[in-house]
Amino acid sequence: MPRYDYECETCGKRFEARHGFDDPAPACPDGHPVVHRIITSTPRLLKGMEAATSKNATKAELRAKWAEETPKLRKKMADKLGEDAVNRNASILNTKYDTD
Repeated sequence: MPRYDYECETCGKRFEARHGFDDPAPACPDGHPVVHRIITSTPRLLKGMEAATSKNATKAELRAKWAEETPKLRKKMADKLGEDAVNRNASILNTKYDTD
């Protein structure tokens, strides 16, 4: 069942209710009959390059995080698979990344 947010027209109280899409709006918990559904947030659809980035991170922050995490990942892979396997199959991890 979806969750909906409502606001009472009489007292202004906000509350949430779970019910089917076609079901009528519930009454206010204080007993007032007229309530209105309110939209508190909307879904965000990301496409293209935006889909790969964090909601709040800047490009510089993402580069810094990549530069911080890549050597850790490379070391884990080299410890587990060996240097030759990392150099042969994950050569991107050998790249030095600038954080500017």
